[in-house]
Amino acid sequence: MAEVMTVEPLDRSVDRRAFLARAAALAVVSTAGATVAVPSVAVASGPSATRRPVKNGALDQPNAYVQPRPEAIADPTELTIAEAAWLIRANKLTPERLVEAYLARISAYDGVYRAFNLVLADAAIAAARAAARGPRRGALHGIPLAIKDNFYTEGVRTTANSFLFQDFVPPYDATALARLKAGGAIVLGKTQMGPLATTRATTPAGVVTTVNAWTPTNRNTDPGGSSTGTATAVAGRMATSGIGTQTGGSITSPSNAQALTGLKPTMGRVSAAGVIPLSYTRDHPGPLARDAKDAAIMLTAMAGEDPADPRSQGLPEVPNLIDAATPVYRRNRVRLRWNTRIGVLPGFANGTSATALARQAYLAQLAEIPGAALVDVPLPEGWSQLTASMFNNIRLPERSEPFMPYLRDNLRGFGVSVTSWLQGALLGGNEFLTGQRAKLLLLERVLDELFDACDVVVQTDPVPFDILGLPEIAFPIGFTSAGVPIGTILGGLPYAEDRLLSVVAAYQATTDWHRRRPTDPPAAARAGTDSAPEELRLTAEQVAELTQ
Repeated sequence: MAEVMTVEPLDRSVDRRAFLARAAALAVVSTAGATVAVPSVAVASGPSATRRPVKNGALDQPNAYVQPRPEAIADPTELTIAEAAWLIRANKLTPERLVEAYLARISAYDGVYRAFNLVLADAAIAAARAAARGPRRGALHGIPLAIKDNFYTEGVRTTANSFLFQDFVPPYDATALARLKAGGAIVLGKTQMGPLATTRATTPAGVVTTVNAWTPTNRNTDPGGSSTGTATAVAGRMATSGIGTQTGGSITSPSNAQALTGLKPTMGRVSAAGVIPLSYTRDHPGPLARDAKDAAIMLTAMAGEDPADPRSQGLPEVPNLIDAATPVYRRNRVRLRWNTRIGVLPGFANGTSATALARQAYLAQLAEIPGAALVDVPLPEGWSQLTASMFNNIRLPERSEPFMPYLRDNLRGFGVSVTSWLQGALLGGNEFLTGQRAKLLLLERVLDELFDACDVVVQTDPVPFDILGLPEIAFPIGFTSAGVPIGTILGGLPYAEDRLLSVVAAYQATTDWHRRRPTDPPAAARAGTDSAPEELRLTAEQVAELTQ
């Protein structure tokens, strides 16, 4: 059992005003280019500044390995990263056997799930064999991952599910992917996504591809945002874990929809270099994993400064996320690693719907964990106005500007999402500037007013934290009567991934929602999967809603 950690969480020492100044500078960088310096974020002096940052051997620390549950040993695709790593380190499981188990599931079920754009079977087997011969590199050594198709992948077609990039083969890996591979991870394939990361996973023409792994025969069930290919691959046990990107909910939403633990880090904590862009000030690469420990392992590998991305520079050192995601006990009872005030927003658990009841049970469970204190927190002044769609949409011109040559010459290349790209090109400069000011005012009020009373806060929506660049973690808290997952989101202060992981780790140590898996697609659904599925095309209204 883990002992209570004495080092304080990072949010206790980060200068909030410096983060606000950095957010303002990022808005300037988005218009002036990367030549503008971005201010560093200061860390206060004092006991909490003596933390031991994770550097060498970050993925090979004792808490990165977990002895597998008996029910998981029989089926390698049921193992978490930490469990598979334990078996690989003990020479009880080879990377090749693990990869082969996932490839078998992909072959059997992806005709229904349609999670992958491209499966790299031969390359994955070769990488697994090489991993068996080479030195062990930590908890990701030999672990098969699913990669969203907007991450540059060296020598592999990377399309962002778009006509514009249908023949693009990058000459190098995105920084986040390169770091995962350096840690020993194996790429199983590239996953389906919304065209240019704007909708749920569809073809560029808007025909739905990926389904929710929990309702594979009902293609109308929303599998989440644009990272749905990765989410379905992990939930359907076709990869141990995976990566996605979030600009407007595309890590947290598919994680909530498919009973995963998805972590959207603070802006800049993970380099976005080598990711086909959507919004310079809102693109966040991050993991979609099975539990808090796996999310921590993934983020530990991905995070850190990158000379190729100014957003990642000048940040506090990455703390020990794996320790933070390890449950701690006192007298054989789980407790929070750090005493934490959990803010509950007005109306969060009101009502009698399945979601409301799940939220009520979730709050009750949190309240039972020693170290947790639930506190009612009011919304900051002007919340409704400052989170309205007109301010949310200031990202539209930011994402349209780099693509102006295509918008002038090849509108059809944008496929189903072309209207939102045109909207961004036509949005006036005054609206963009007003929106930027509103965003900074909202961030100031969230930091000063909302977090004055709490350390983390429950959320019903990824907005506005993904607008503001603040960290969020999504995780399951129940299921509907029809067996569809119900999830929730916790938001934190800048660089508070360690505290968020610690709360979720304690909650998951006392519940089993994250350990439940969907049943496999029925044989009738798998029959004839080589043929094209019955078409389901997003309506114009659905596209507009998803791209705002």
